[in-house]
Amino acid sequence: MSVTKEIVIERLKTVNGPDFTGNIVDLGMVSEIFIADAKVFFSITVPAARAQEMEPLRAAAERVVKAIPGVAGAVVALTAEKKGGGMEAPVPQRPAQRPAPPAAPARPAPQAPASHSQGKRGVPGIDAIIAVASGKGGVGKSTTAVNIALGLAANGLRVGVLDADIYGPSMPRLLNIHGRPQTVDGKILKPMQNYGLKVMSMGFLVDEETPMIWRGPMVMSALTQMLREVEWGPLDVLVVDMPPGTGDAQLTMAQQVPLAGAVIVSTPQDLALIDARKGLNMFRKVDVPLLGIVENMSYFLAPDTGKRYDIFGHGGARREAERLGVTFLGEVPLEMGIRESSDAGTPVVVSKPDSAEAKIYRDIAAKVWHRVNEERGAAEAAVPSIVFE
Repeated sequence: MSVTKEIVIERLKTVNGPDFTGNIVDLGMVSEIFIADAKVFFSITVPAARAQEMEPLRAAAERVVKAIPGVAGAVVALTAEKKGGGMEAPVPQRPAQRPAPPAAPARPAPQAPASHSQGKRGVPGIDAIIAVASGKGGVGKSTTAVNIALGLAANGLRVGVLDADIYGPSMPRLLNIHGRPQTVDGKILKPMQNYGLKVMSMGFLVDEETPMIWRGPMVMSALTQMLREVEWGPLDVLVVDMPPGTGDAQLTMAQQVPLAGAVIVSTPQDLALIDARKGLNMFRKVDVPLLGIVENMSYFLAPDTGKRYDIFGHGGARREAERLGVTFLGEVPLEMGIRESSDAGTPVVVSKPDSAEAKIYRDIAAKVWHRVNEERGAAEAAVPSIVFE
């Protein structure tokens, strides 16, 4: 049975709106519905002040859609944004039974000591989560992320990779993984695997050429499911290939996930470094440790003469790291073998493990893991201990 928007809408009409005043479709609460590979994606607009109490409504909408024959899955998000196009119908508020007593003066909430993971829920089975990010696209972030992950695995760790770039997932191609993930019990996904890595990506769930025309809340719901509804563990480290830039998806991931730290990837030229600074500042503002900066496409060695060319300049990321007091993790050359092996789905760390480029990535991975342990030690040292005499 082919799943259509009309079928989904009819089923959603069986879901009561807030306070049983009507159904969520007629109340104008349902966004545009997107269907790809038998998976249904949409959001529900609710008043921001009542978002927390609307979770049962979201869950009910998700259940009725998943029950439709032919539906393989559903991603439903709550949003307080208005959708436009005549769908701004206000949600009726619960009628008051009697006048409410005067509100007591608000008291400021007690402030807890700052912590890297304060208020963030961990992922079962994962010991540490590392973000690999960049201020802009086109700097080789995904290639760097996958080779760092393989470098960590080569150094003896159990490693997973989450491809958090919903709009442009790269991991299926970089790791030469095809097909659809299976489920454990119809709900929890089994990660795909290759080269010793456990991997999850939107590219496994939607065809490569399918455009992802999604709003922010839908992206975040998809990321949450790929992070928390996947049988990851046991892992020593999960490497998250972040979307480029410093938008809502990156900020929300940094605020809600207990990241052990972030690696920033940049090229040497000033324009890329300007955007790299934005990424660094974003992580600092949300109290995520900065593990260091990688200078990608640092220089080019001519394969015929061995002569070195600094095509994009050289050393800019190192100088920026020194200026900002951040660890410089290493320089990765602009090398044909790295590009060719990435396009072929055989990253250089596994296809040419004895090459100079593979050693560079393994060294960067070792420095990253050392920085993770340094940050852990600093965090533990900052926690006060109670001594009983």
